[in-house]
Amino acid sequence: MLIENAISIFQQAINDYHETDSVDSEDRNGHEPGSLEHLLYLKSWIDTVQWHLEDIIRNPNIDPVEALAIKRRIDSSNQRRTDMVEFVDSWFLEQYRDVKVKPDASYNTESPAWAIDRLSILELKIYHMQIESMRADATEEHRKACEAKLDVLLVQRADLSHAIQQLLDDISAGKKFMKVYKQMKMYNDESLNPVLYQNK
Repeated sequence: MLIENAISIFQQAINDYHETDSVDSEDRNGHEPGSLEHLLYLKSWIDTVQWHLEDIIRNPNIDPVEALAIKRRIDSSNQRRTDMVEFVDSWFLEQYRDVKVKPDASYNTESPAWAIDRLSILELKIYHMQIESMRADATEEHRKACEAKLDVLLVQRADLSHAIQQLLDDISAGKKFMKVYKQMKMYNDESLNPVLYQNK
């Protein structure tokens, strides 16, 4: 199924990143450019790098200049994440463009790609919670608490995967249709963010 394949790609990207564990390393996306697999890998890679940037910036001893540079990287990464979600939704729109929509068809509060975005982040939570549940230098109490949280995350993965697959099946059967809105983020836009356009 498509969602099982997506999870496998997310895991591949996360594992590839942790071979160097550096926010400056290059992705190793070997999937065909323009394919859904290529988009999903890149989406997960962006999410993984940003996850670690968010960790770094929370260092209480971080140099303020470095923190500002990382904050700007995070802002840029957020824009790239949004762009990637929209690319994935464009792929789905093309995939289902010939589906005959039933008269009583409905749409979801979020598009398939935004649901898959949540799945990508969830896979990162699972990866890191698993590490915490086995951390040798942590207390037994910490490990057990993380094991319990990991169990919840795995149930959440199963539930979310089922829901996304059901949504895609319903779209392909014409029971639901996609309605996609551009996110129109304003904080990175020099013409929309007053702090930016008043200081030009």
